[in-house]
Amino acid sequence: MANERTRPSTPDGTTAGYRSQATAPDPGRLRQLAAFAAGAPFAALVAAVEVALVTAALGVPRSTAPVAVGLVAFAVYAADHVADAEADAGSTPSRARVALRYGDQLMTVAAVCYGLAVALAVGAGPAALALVLVPGAVWIGYATDWLPTAGDLVAPLGGASVPRLKDVFLLNSAAVALAWAVAVVAAPLAFAGVPVGAVGTPTVGLLFGYVALRSFVDVEVPNVRDVAADAARGVTTLPVAYGTAGTRRVLLGVDAVAAGLLGAAAATGAVSGAPLVALAVGLAVSVAVTALVDRLGNAALGVAPDCSYLVAAAALLALGW
Repeated sequence: MANERTRPSTPDGTTAGYRSQATAPDPGRLRQLAAFAAGAPFAALVAAVEVALVTAALGVPRSTAPVAVGLVAFAVYAADHVADAEADAGSTPSRARVALRYGDQLMTVAAVCYGLAVALAVGAGPAALALVLVPGAVWIGYATDWLPTAGDLVAPLGGASVPRLKDVFLLNSAAVALAWAVAVVAAPLAFAGVPVGAVGTPTVGLLFGYVALRSFVDVEVPNVRDVAADAARGVTTLPVAYGTAGTRRVLLGVDAVAAGLLGAAAATGAVSGAPLVALAVGLAVSVAVTALVDRLGNAALGVAPDCSYLVAAAALLALGW
């Protein structure tokens, strides 16, 4: 074996072998970085884009609502990934390793992001502040052990044990869908200081229903990836209860209802022009993802549903909004 003196060297005096080892990227570290980027940062981007789409659909002035909701999304999803890191190790190992290794730092960043969102909301008024607090309050009941602990305390007094919302069949996805629909649809109004009546109750109601149904689908599609881990923990989701084929049928039905709401919005003039086309494009992408749910890999299942909003935003920009 050649010794250090006989190995080929580079002009700066380091050996070629050492240089290649020192500069070669670590595949494991790159996978962890990609997993992190596809988690809370991606959720924040999608939330901000979704609020921007609804702002256009409502026809209200632009505001800091997308930034505030994006910050809240990052905070909520980062905290959720840290809270469930051990349970997620089987389904999303790279993301779970990041959450376990940098849990304290992620929780700190999440707290700072939520604080910044609250600061933006304070400047926009009481309605915006109340709205920003909704996702955090829902997450406390959804993903933490606060409700189960409270239930255990009153159980000896005749009360019932209370599970996490995240562990309750259908209620888990419905809670997330409703919370985000409230945030996404109400934020543009609250931050711009526009009352519901100025836009029209039918418009707000139809968009709320559309966003809630789309959000339900977005939550359940990744559950196909997590089916083994959820079943092992005793958590029932649509894929656990009905399998992939049954889940696809249910979610296509949900998308069909969302299409009906969008059709009603078009027929009544509640939403029109470029925003209507963009929302329709996003729904078409969602239907395609749902139809292919059994053919997508684990990584794709985690981001594909939310990519529909990015495609919708691209369509909106292409149409000149």
